[in-house]
This record gives sequence, structure tokens and C-alpha cells, in this order.
Amino acid sequence: MSHTEHSPNDDNQLMAERREKLAAIRQQGIAFPNDIKPGHRAADLFAKYDCMSKEALEPLGVAVSVAGRMMLKRVMGKASFATLQDASFGPSGGRIQIYVSNDGVGEEIHNAFKHWDLGDIVAASGTLFKTKTGELSIHAKSVRLVTKSLRPLPDKFHGVADQEVKYRQRYVDLITDESARARFVARSKAVSGIRQFMVEHGFLEVETPMLHPIPGGANAKPFITHHNALDQEMFLRIAPELYLKRLIVGGFEKVFEINRSYRNEGISVRHNPEFTMMEFYAAWWNYQDLMDYTEHLIRDAATKACGKLELSYAGKAVDLAQPFERLTIREAIVKHTEAGANVDDAIWLTHALKRLGLSEEKDRLASRSLASLQVLYFEETVEEKLWQPTFIMEHPTEISPLARANDQRPEVTERFELYITGREFGNGFSELNDAQEQAERFHQQAQAKDAGDDEAMFFDADFVRALEYGMPPTGGCGIGIDRLMMLLTDSPSIRDVILFPALRREA
Repeated sequence: MSHTEHSPNDDNQLMAERREKLAAIRQQGIAFPNDIKPGHRAADLFAKYDCMSKEALEPLGVAVSVAGRMMLKRVMGKASFATLQDASFGPSGGRIQIYVSNDGVGEEIHNAFKHWDLGDIVAASGTLFKTKTGELSIHAKSVRLVTKSLRPLPDKFHGVADQEVKYRQRYVDLITDESARARFVARSKAVSGIRQFMVEHGFLEVETPMLHPIPGGANAKPFITHHNALDQEMFLRIAPELYLKRLIVGGFEKVFEINRSYRNEGISVRHNPEFTMMEFYAAWWNYQDLMDYTEHLIRDAATKACGKLELSYAGKAVDLAQPFERLTIREAIVKHTEAGANVDDAIWLTHALKRLGLSEEKDRLASRSLASLQVLYFEETVEEKLWQPTFIMEHPTEISPLARANDQRPEVTERFELYITGREFGNGFSELNDAQEQAERFHQQAQAKDAGDDEAMFFDADFVRALEYGMPPTGGCGIGIDRLMMLLTDSPSIRDVILFPALRREA
């Protein structure tokens, strides 16, 4: 075992010692005071005073009060140094040094301070000065223990090394890793920026149900629950789409929702069972309008979160400044594979897919249309090559039950998916507003579900009824917020950008 590691037994001993200290504090009075109001933050103090010289700063006698978690401590007889970390961001990482001495706080308080532990939350007040090495510090006139930490922090040099522990104990990850805090601040700013962008462009933010009597709006396996008062089965939302389109029927012309959705499917670096996406719908728009707007939206989010459009992801450049490429599925196959003219040959595609490992029995290759075979071949051979932003258009009607069919080629829809870094970021289309055709599409989905497809859609009679009242031509799009945040923060896993990702229960 290295000198930076410790065993669970070490932790148990340290926790026992800390509990004894807390018991002694309780005997002396209030163990967890609630009257602390720090007047300053570390980053603000550094921004204002770090540029000043030692000689210029000290005569000013700048009085300050701070509070934060004690991350470092050095005890040297009649004087001690400690580093407090608060929630501010800046070159100092939200940290500031305090100088505690017998002269400043009194021998009794200083002796008590010497027994405080790393991780304790401490308040300090005093005057600013600079040390001989030029570090901005606070000469403490008073220090108080605000919250006793009963658990020792992990190794101060490496933070939380184990990824599983980082995800499960995010609170420890945030304490010890400044980059983790910065990542989630960036996420918050980006989401706020997206909301601002939508409102500025005339969209109304709305809220729709998360408990659905019928799951809809996507091909996905839902989570199922039971509502006791209604005595009926309910489903956690897999997408807000059908409710948002009901609002377009009702007369709103532009609506959006930044929503949590739930899909009872696999977990991977790209998938979490509960995730955040934004869906937006605009009357009088088609899928071409949506692509223009989505491109603008992605750029705006990147600018607000990163301050630039030339990003790096996994060590490779991603250029959001250039116009996003637009290719049909067929064009993408021709451009990125050796298929050539065979792209239109169903027999060739079937054999090619079998060579790639797809099975006839599982994937029903012989019964698929040419457009469906092209999608499968695209997914197997092209997706991962789409590193720079690319809209892939014209998905088959048979797998797009809510999208408007192309008037000239009814076998495909006016639909697109946005790919960046080889993965899907968004999905949008001209909405199907023909109630009779929508009913027929739902019937086809219901038949597929009866045949064993547990991701096929239910028949939603109320949504068909809404369309029968008439919905104007409409474009709608969904953007995966978590995947967008992975790109903007250069994070390899979706778990890195979700504060509390889904994990197997601890044993």
C-alpha cells in the first residue's frame, strides 16, 4: 500500500476520533452554529486584491470574512496556516489561505484550531495581507468551527480516483475536484443559455406530464408504475412530443420544454435511463427550418458555455463554426463507404449486413424495405465516421411513425438526425398532421408491438382526436442535453455530466 492510500480500518479509526472531537464540542455548547454570514468569496478577493503588492495592500487594512471547507493545514507552534475552499470560481480555485496565530485569535482558540480536521467547514475573519512568497492571505482575528466533518476526505493529491465512487458519491467528487465543479457550472450556464435563446426567439416554455397513461413520442421501452388512487397502470415519460403537439393544436405556435425523460433500456457511456432533452415545436416550420434553427441553437450554446466554436473532443477537433453538412442517408452511405451503386441494391445490402454480423432471424432482413436496409447499413458503417456536425435526412416512413412523409418519395420522411463526434445529438421532422394517416401509422405500431416489438408505440386515441381538430403544418425537434454537455465539456461518458447517474444499488 502506498503512502497516499489508507484502508477501511484507517477510516473507521479516523471517524471514531472525529466523533470523539464532536462529542467534546457538544459538551462546550452549540456544535453546529447557524449564525454565520460570510461577507466575501475567495475568487472575488483574488480578482480585486491579488494584483496589489504586499507593500500596497497591508496599509489598507482590508477587513474580510470568509467561510469554506478546510482543504489544507500546516501547524507551526504559535502560528498555523490553512486553506479554505468556498463555492466561488477563479484562478485560485475558490481557495484562500488563512493565517491563524496566538496573537491574532488567542492561544485558546488557536489550540482548538490545531485539532480541527481537513474537511471541517470553518469561518474566518481578519485582514488581507500577502505572505513573503506573495500569496494573498487572511490574517485571522477570529476563526470558528461551523461544521465538523466526520469522514476523512480522500487523498488530497488525487481526489476521488475510482470512477464508480465519483459517480456514487458525487458530493465528494465536487469537494475534491475543481474540474468537476466547473463542468457542472458550465452545464448550468449552457442550459440557462438555451432557455434564454428559446425565449428570445418567441418560444413559450411549458410543462407537460411525466406520468403518462399511454407512453408515446418515441420508440422506446418505458418504465411502468401504478397509480393507486386512479387504480391504473401509468408510464414514466419517454418523450413529451405528443403533449407538446396537442398545444400546437390548441393554438400556441411555438412551445418548448426542457424535460426529464425515462427509458427502460441499456446503460452505456451514451445512455442513462433518465436523461434531459429539449423538445421544441413551431407552427409553419418544416424540417429545413428546423435544421437552420438547430444549427444556430448549438452554436449559441457552445458560445455561452465555452466562449468559442472550435472545440476539442477526445483529442480531435470539432468545428461548429462551419456550416453543418446535410446528407440523405443514401448520400452518406455513398460518401463514407465503398457501397457505390450497390446502395440501391437490396440483395447486396442484405448480404453486406450479414457479413457485418446482423442475423436474418433477429433483424428480419428479408422482409425489410430498401430504405430500411439502407438505415441499418448506415448505422453499422457510417454513424461513427460523422465527427463534424452533420444532418442526416430522409429516414424511412416505416420507422418514423410521427413524421410527415416526403411528397415526392412517400417511402421516406421529412426527417433528420444531427450527428456530432459519431453519435446522435438531435432528431427532428416535419410533423405528421393528417389524423387519418396518423391513426394508420399507430395501427401499424400496435401490430408490431403485438408481434413482440416492446419499443413499438401504443395507439393513442386522444392524440388522434386532437389532430382531428386540425394542427397547422409544424416542425418539431428534440435535442439531447446530456450529450450536448458531453461535447461542450469534453467528457467521455454521459455519467460525467449527470450529477447523480443511475447506478446499481450498493451491496
